[in-house]
Amino acid sequence: MASSFRRYLWLCSNHQLISKNWQPKRLLVSASVLSREMSLKQKGLEIFQTAINTVSPQNIIKNNISVEGERLLIQNQSFPVHKNVHLAGFGKAVMGMAAAVEQILGDHLVQGVISVPLGIQKVLRLAGKEDMLLRPQTKIQAMEGAQHNLPDENALKAANCIRNLAEELTENDLLLVLISGGGSALLPAPIPPITLEEKQYLTKQLASKGATIQELNTVRKSLSLLKGGGLARAAYPAQVVSLILSDIIGDNLEFIASGPTVPNLQSKEDSCKILSKYHLLSSMPKSVKEVLSQPSTRMDQKETQDFAHVFNFIVGSNAIALEEAKCKSESLGYKSSILSTGVSGDVRLVARLYSLLIRYVCSVLAAHSSRCVQATSLKDEMLQVIGNLELPDFRLDSCLELLENMLSSGKPICLLAGGETTVQLQGRGKGGRNQEMALRVALELHQAKSKIPQDPLTKPEIIFLSGGTDGQDGPSEAAGAFAYTELVEKAFREGLNVEDFLNNNDSFTFYSKFNKGADLIMTGLTSTNVMDVQAIIIQSKET
Repeated sequence: MASSFRRYLWLCSNHQLISKNWQPKRLLVSASVLSREMSLKQKGLEIFQTAINTVSPQNIIKNNISVEGERLLIQNQSFPVHKNVHLAGFGKAVMGMAAAVEQILGDHLVQGVISVPLGIQKVLRLAGKEDMLLRPQTKIQAMEGAQHNLPDENALKAANCIRNLAEELTENDLLLVLISGGGSALLPAPIPPITLEEKQYLTKQLASKGATIQELNTVRKSLSLLKGGGLARAAYPAQVVSLILSDIIGDNLEFIASGPTVPNLQSKEDSCKILSKYHLLSSMPKSVKEVLSQPSTRMDQKETQDFAHVFNFIVGSNAIALEEAKCKSESLGYKSSILSTGVSGDVRLVARLYSLLIRYVCSVLAAHSSRCVQATSLKDEMLQVIGNLELPDFRLDSCLELLENMLSSGKPICLLAGGETTVQLQGRGKGGRNQEMALRVALELHQAKSKIPQDPLTKPEIIFLSGGTDGQDGPSEAAGAFAYTELVEKAFREGLNVEDFLNNNDSFTFYSKFNKGADLIMTGLTSTNVMDVQAIIIQSKET
């Protein structure tokens, strides 16, 4: 933890990381939205959709950049431009970002290449999102690839085009780089003799064994020409300015799309340790072993040691999305708090944490005192789980403050959190981490309620949701799902055994069959990505 923090401080001081200081605009809420006729599930959807809208490509660009004459203004920085801007981009949100940037830059934009998900232009067109598409007379070449979010030949062609564009720039040029979630898969440039297929194989193996995104990107950087600062080095001596939509816990620039405009602080030895951790060293392709055995090349001190030609701006993140979701929940009448923007770890343990939290809140409300025996026991168990998950920023105290306010004011509460969990694959079903999270929370609540006939869970109205802000949870077309205390019991009555579906990692199939799919969160492709959002809403049944 200390080492990671030192790395972050080093990045801030040496690579001109520009912090996000502006406050998101508050949304106006009509009286109809505040109506008590809205169901708890509808309110949850409103809160989740607000989080997504806040970090939509158009909003993050319009809120962060502008052009005044021959000055490009980004947050609190200014860059001279005079028909010398070249653009490169890669990620799920980049199509919409590029469309907004092109409109703002006008004639200052010379050319551009973006690598975007396969089929995204057709999807956006069918969805009526014409504002996220490039203009007919565009100077930007959009190249689609990375089917199923995996690097492929089309993404490799796009990466080569971006590399060629960068290498042709001079000191009089400015390279504007657009980066968002999914960028790693859309910018594959394996170091020879590694082939794309070999890199795909290794990535799949790591993902299937539950490797974190940080671990995946550490390995990717060691095997890539463009990741780990490779793109910035290729563009030298041009000015490089990156607009980044973060899909990484802690917004660490090293790991967002594998850090193409940030020096690589991990070594090849770090990659070997990760492969060893997941027992993959012996099964690595020969080419990967060859590259990892080579000594790390050091950057030329004169050219790019300090990356002085690079400015990185975070324009969207999970924290920004949750702040606006909090405002939305408060406009709906809830006392609200953000517990964490860094929830990570095995989905089973995280689901356990959320179920304990729900039970704790209900126990305190039932006893009108946080000192009741059951609440104290639940709190102790929560603290243990938080420690096991290594979530030092999990603000449990803010939940306690909300409870005191709820007891005195009678207002319902909304607890928000975000991050990205991992799933240990043990079955061959169809699902995603958010749907599995929701289903596991529902099972935990059901099991707790079954043990105690007069359990406090039976008194208030409770809803839990977990959804991916990109609108795609794993290989399914759902963004996530809802959970509530009666879900498992109702499923049994429909002949559906929740545990069987979970054992097969088949949460999407379960939710599709149960309740006619009404508990799935279906947003469609959002063209943004700031990881996942969870919300717990608890109110009295009379509210």
